[in-house]
Amino acid sequence: MKFPKTIRTYCPRCKTHTEHTVTIYKAGKRRTLSEGQRRYLRKNEGYGSKRKPEQKRFAKTTKKVVLLITCTKCGYKRHILGIRLKKIELSEAVR
Repeated sequence: MKFPKTIRTYCPRCKTHTEHTVTIYKAGKRRTLSEGQRRYLRKNEGYGSKRKPEQKRFAKTTKKVVLLITCTKCGYKRHILGIRLKKIELSEAVR
């Protein structure tokens, strides 16, 4: 699916419709010293198996893509929650 690089939508900080730039959100690197990650690594240690079973069969063929939109006026960033797509391409809007 082709999605425009800029969209005009509502900004809660400006309280008006403004231009927003669109990027695909990518999760950052996990922090190894955070409490949740230390707990996960501690539970995975030892002779036992993994903490959660590994999934054998997948029911879904696509992943949910999260879009990050940034207001060009004030710089406020927010997410457009998971759109289920096989492939997304950010392109210039053709009008």
